[in-house]
Amino acid sequence: MNYPNLERLIDIIKTLRSENGCAWDREQTHASLRRNMLEEAYEAVDAIDDNDMKHLKEELGDVLLQVVLHAQIASEENEFDIEGVAKEISDKLVRRHPHVFGNIKVNGTDDIIHNWEEIKKLEKKHRKSVMDGVSRAQSALMSAQKMSKKAVGVGFEWPNEEMLWNCFNSEIKEFKEAVKNNDKENAEEELGDILFAAVNLARWHKIDAEQALIIANRKFMKRFRKMEEISEKELEKLSFEEYDELWRKAKKLTQDGKE
Repeated sequence: MNYPNLERLIDIIKTLRSENGCAWDREQTHASLRRNMLEEAYEAVDAIDDNDMKHLKEELGDVLLQVVLHAQIASEENEFDIEGVAKEISDKLVRRHPHVFGNIKVNGTDDIIHNWEEIKKLEKKHRKSVMDGVSRAQSALMSAQKMSKKAVGVGFEWPNEEMLWNCFNSEIKEFKEAVKNNDKENAEEELGDILFAAVNLARWHKIDAEQALIIANRKFMKRFRKMEEISEKELEKLSFEEYDELWRKAKKLTQDGKE
């Protein structure tokens, strides 16, 4: 099977990075492109959430551009090239799917995930801590979620849900006390503990905390836009009571689908 357009993209990036190419492209480094990689990935996720396949196709192209561009920069520095990138991920996928490419028998997705994690441990023998591998670049919420799962993976888990709720409520109490005492530094720390405890509650109930917050953000934005649309006065001039009534109306309209 041939992929002429993929080969074309690789050649285009080589040309752009060449002496007779584009000055901007030649100036780029792994570090300068860091933000672009994050932004393009998030935009692809937005397209997935919107179920917009045309947009997703475009955004995946932008993500692929970043991959090819980084690989080209690495090739120029004699580190690796796009073929090496493809080989490494291909080898990894084959290794971690022994039930497909080997003779391992599985009884469902739980076995598949278990095998994946065990094979991953063998590959990452250099890691000294269970927490190694948690990305420092991802959002704090996603990091908390991953740390929580890793800790649970080695048995550091709450005995029951009631104790987890007690911890959550205790953190709220401690946050309130810090606020009452006007202890801003401690309040910040205690608020962080509340958020981390909330992540544990989400994990306990098999809820993706990041996705849950994305849904909440979208819901708030949708309702706020509706408030702006239906308000008969400028929002800055509303009293709390008027704001509250307007929010309730916007909430009902968006829930009823009356956009």
